[in-house]
Amino acid sequence: MIRILIASLFFTVALSAAERPIPAKIQFNRDVLPVLSDNCFYCHGPDPKHREADLRLDIRDEALKAEAFVPGKYEASELISRIMTSDEDDLMPPPDSHKKLTPRQKEIFKRWIDQGAEYQKHWSYEPPVKAAIPAGKNGVDVLVKRHLDEIGLKPSAEADARTLIRRLYSDLIGLPPTPEEVAAFEKSYGPDKSEKAYEALVDRLLQNPHYGERMAIGWLDVVRYADTIGYHSDTPRNVWPYRDYVIKSFNDNKRFDRFTIEQIAGDLLPDANQETRVASAFNRLLLSTEEGGAQPKDYEARMLTDRVRAIGAAWMGQTTGCCQCHDHKFDPLKTRDFYALGAFFADIQEPIIGKREDGMLVVTAEQEKQLAALDATLNAAKATLAKVLPELDAAQKKWQAEVAAKKVTLPELSPDSKASEADKKNAQQIVAIIKRPAKERNAKQNQTVQDYFRNKVTQLYKGERDAVVKAERARKAFYDPLPKCLVTVSAPNKRTVRILPRGNWMDESGEVMKPALPGYLPQPTFEGRDPNRLDLAQWLVSKDNPLTARTVMNRLWKQFFGIGISKVLDDLGAQGEPPVNPALLDWLACEFMDSGWDMQHMVRTLVTSHTYRQTSTTTPELAEADPYNRDCARQTPYRVDAELVRDNALAVSGLLVADIGGPSVKPYQPAKYWENLNFPTREWQNDSGAGLYRRGLYTWWQRSFLHPSLLAFDAPSREECAAERNRSNIPQQALVLLNDPTYVEAARAFAARIVSECKGTAEQRITWAWQQALQRNPTAEETKTLSALVAQHLATYQKDPTAAEALLKTGAAPVPDGLNKVEVAAWTHVARVLLNLHETVTRS
Repeated sequence: MIRILIASLFFTVALSAAERPIPAKIQFNRDVLPVLSDNCFYCHGPDPKHREADLRLDIRDEALKAEAFVPGKYEASELISRIMTSDEDDLMPPPDSHKKLTPRQKEIFKRWIDQGAEYQKHWSYEPPVKAAIPAGKNGVDVLVKRHLDEIGLKPSAEADARTLIRRLYSDLIGLPPTPEEVAAFEKSYGPDKSEKAYEALVDRLLQNPHYGERMAIGWLDVVRYADTIGYHSDTPRNVWPYRDYVIKSFNDNKRFDRFTIEQIAGDLLPDANQETRVASAFNRLLLSTEEGGAQPKDYEARMLTDRVRAIGAAWMGQTTGCCQCHDHKFDPLKTRDFYALGAFFADIQEPIIGKREDGMLVVTAEQEKQLAALDATLNAAKATLAKVLPELDAAQKKWQAEVAAKKVTLPELSPDSKASEADKKNAQQIVAIIKRPAKERNAKQNQTVQDYFRNKVTQLYKGERDAVVKAERARKAFYDPLPKCLVTVSAPNKRTVRILPRGNWMDESGEVMKPALPGYLPQPTFEGRDPNRLDLAQWLVSKDNPLTARTVMNRLWKQFFGIGISKVLDDLGAQGEPPVNPALLDWLACEFMDSGWDMQHMVRTLVTSHTYRQTSTTTPELAEADPYNRDCARQTPYRVDAELVRDNALAVSGLLVADIGGPSVKPYQPAKYWENLNFPTREWQNDSGAGLYRRGLYTWWQRSFLHPSLLAFDAPSREECAAERNRSNIPQQALVLLNDPTYVEAARAFAARIVSECKGTAEQRITWAWQQALQRNPTAEETKTLSALVAQHLATYQKDPTAAEALLKTGAAPVPDGLNKVEVAAWTHVARVLLNLHETVTRS
């Protein structure tokens, strides 16, 4: 019993010791509001249905009126007496709520009240304030160090050169460096930690065309890009040129304000062109349906709400979807704000139900020139034919009269005809149509007779007719494969947008809404006119808008540090999390805007900071004080995104096809995986050749049946905007890496490289392979383990060569001629181990 008490006492002391020091000046948003929100607002907050004792703590005047606290006198405040009492009947939060304030939180309340109990507007609705940074210093390092000093932590040492180059390659282009690139950087970086060598590496990677691919992954998640429509039959649609636009925009370092405007209103720009119209495909990325029994009003409402949620997630960091049915319970966003935002998109011309159109042609100048030449040829042929059509029509009319008078018998109907039954039946139908009075025939019947006459009866002007057919076929053969993309087209007649009471699309009693910006945020003036999508886009990237820059920089921080400064990436509202370092998030937001919305500048600022370059190893003390590395006293190791796991394996194996852009591709997928995909039923057809080895970014994104390898590594379905991916660590991932044909084929291709490119001993080959996969030499223990593994499999396959043959048949890539297949099969198992290592799939 004494031991238990001592252990319990030690645990309590340890917890108390791990709590952060209380700041000298208490800030409501940082220190008090999170505690109120988590523990008090359910019963004493904005929701009248749950409010107890008619007490509101979310509004200062209401709390003062109820004497919940007395500014400057914590001992006279009812709030303090309730949280400090030992009487369970009076204790707040009540015991049955299963919530309990810590001693630190209670002390914060006391000090806050003594300091005047001032409230603040919610932190994300206040304009960001840019902290002063000493000249020549990186603002990230200054503000992180300042924060660490406040809480008594110290930054970690800088990582070694190999770790840094691997980290940069993973973060900036999503591919591993070669051993030669690592060796060259280690040599140039050296023990003196040459800043110029590091910055030169960063600049080189920012100019690498794969940079745009790496940056596009997160953006495509947040705008819910996919190749299919989502609902019901989940059929394909033409949108892949939008993905190319995103990649190119990041590679060109298109300023984020222009990037935003082109996507929301690229069709409305005065200088609108093919590129800006492709950008406007953003508005068409929502879910749609082809179901015949669907209700148009239902799907019109769904499409409106989808777009408002997308604006909220991608730019505003607001859970706008909460307001579809009622005013937001925690943030100032109202239902009328929600539908007013939706009204911005009421001009988009599109089918509400049914198949999407093919979309706009997306062509190069040369393709446009070729198409124009084909059109000219076709038009000339049609013009020539038009001159002789009266004679041709007269000949047909005469022939029809002869058939009707039975002066002419169709050859298929002659007594000695050897025509097929189908041809005879068709001829009978032709005769039946001809015998009908002209006014009783429909257009289809007239066309049937005309086709028969011109193709089977007359040779009159055959050259002119053949010229039109030839020109049409040539144009079609050229036109059909050309890229097309759904884009936004503004219609003059806008749809009516109403507030839907409780989100009910069948209730049309709500007020008609015009486009308007959320009332709780800074408002531009529109001089008596209704704003449009271009106004919305420009407002989103206005310096007066406190949300967009914070939202985007918070996501960017997560990309390079593993977790956001405010960890709920799509909710900077009251139910999100206050930033752990608000000065840092504000500085990043202001720097982003001050730089002219220069994304590469911000990426460079982050990755050249000492904060980024820290080692990711930790100490027991640091792990205890900051287990999730929120304070950034070290770097964060994490498994890379799903697409990059595959990209890494293909790159190491030598199979990767590194082409940039183009249509989506279909790598290996299990047979019958789509067997429940109906209307129509479909079967996945694996690509051949280069299509099997493109980067994961280009994999066909079927919303309802996401590629299983991507699914295993937590890629989202993109049915909704995904600001953040989960990162799980589950057994299925190891099974994918060991057994998925993509990875087995990559392993055997890697094995072929080991056997053909390194002719030394088994130990030398292991070292070479380790260098290719991890850019380091194996330890003695690792060499010993893999030597035993390769020896074991060599013995097995020498006894059973057919088993080696079977293994090497996985995948379409041929085994290079002249290699010993038994050796390649044995080394395949070594390669499988390397591709499956935690170190291989983890960004350090």
